[in-house]
Parts: sequence; structure tokens; C-alpha cells
Amino acid sequence: MSRLIDSIKEYQIAFKKKAPKEIQDIMLKATKKLEDASISLNALKNGNKVNEFILPNAIGKEISLFDTLENNDFAVVNFYRGVWCAYCNFELKALQERNDELNELGAKLIAISPQSPDSSLSTKEKNDLNFEVLSDINNKIAKEYGLVFSLAEELRPIYKSFNIDIPANNDDDSYELPMPATYVINKNKEIIFSFINEDYTKRCEPQDIIDAIKKCK
Repeated sequence: MSRLIDSIKEYQIAFKKKAPKEIQDIMLKATKKLEDASISLNALKNGNKVNEFILPNAIGKEISLFDTLENNDFAVVNFYRGVWCAYCNFELKALQERNDELNELGAKLIAISPQSPDSSLSTKEKNDLNFEVLSDINNKIAKEYGLVFSLAEELRPIYKSFNIDIPANNDDDSYELPMPATYVINKNKEIIFSFINEDYTKRCEPQDIIDAIKKCK
């Protein structure tokens, strides 16, 4: 079974070879500034209780967190930035690889981004995902979880040069995005595992999610 970190490292090696150094430096500085702000300290973590959310999936059907927990032992909730983010796509594909294992453990996987349902459908089709991909318009739920930040001004023209149009994907010109985050929530609506990181290149290994669930079985 391939590891997510290996796919990310391979991508980073290729990116460093092709991207101008000045652009890489700007991106690294923006990430460091976000890390220094330590906004993850205020995010929901292990032991916190969660509230209900109801969000539309890729075809507009409303999905309830509490209904998911009523029908499963655990909900695995993954916040990602969007279909335009290579790291997010690596992560979603890695989760898809382990989705059957999660189901066998009584866990239902849900991915959430601020994208419109149309963009969520693109994410689902691009990565051939069998789990729900939900649209959190204006980051309403991500804000409740304490995950939201505004993309640095200096990064916006760089993203545009990469043909990344965040306002178009999100139907929102705020440039607000969620930090990468993954939660395992039990039937008592309690978080039993959490991963949050200001650095968008750092992602939760699916094996860590599976190990956390097994400890509670």
C-alpha cells in the first residue's frame, strides 16, 4: 500500500525543478507566516463535541453529519481546499484507496471544501471517489471548526498564473480557505482523532485514521 507522504514528496521534487525559485520563496514565506500565526491552536481537537451540519453533496443532495453517525460507528470528516490543489487530490486519492477498510470498521468518509457543488462534482469525478464530497459555501462549517484563513495577497497572482481561479471554484471572492484537517467523530459526536496543519503540504496519513479507529473498537 502506497503512502501519501511518498506521493507528496515525488510531486514536490518535480515542482522544485520546474517552478521559478522566486515563486517558491514567496510560497514558502507565506506558509511560514501562516504557521507563525498558529491559528490551528483555536481549531476543534480531540475531546471536543461537534454540532450538526447539513451540506449539499456533488449532485445537490443534502447530507447530515448526525444521520451519518446514526448509521455508522464513526464519521471521518476531511476538510480540503479544492480540486485545483494537487496536495488535496493526492490526499483524496489516498483516502479512496483505504475507503473499503474504513467502511469495514464502521466509518463513513466525508470530504468538505468551500467549492460549489459543480466544482465538488469535478473533484469526485477527477479522483474517482466513492465517498461524499460536500460543498461548504462561504466556509460556514470550516469556520465553526476554527480552520479558516485568507489566502495571502502575494499568492493570489501566483495562483492565477497557475490557472487556479479560487473565486470561480467557490463562487466567492473572499479567498478564504480551510487548513488541511481530518477528524474522526464517534457516535457521541465527540472528536476522537484530529489532524490540523497550517502547512497545506502536510496531510494526514490514512493509516493514522485507521489506527485511531481500531483503538476505539
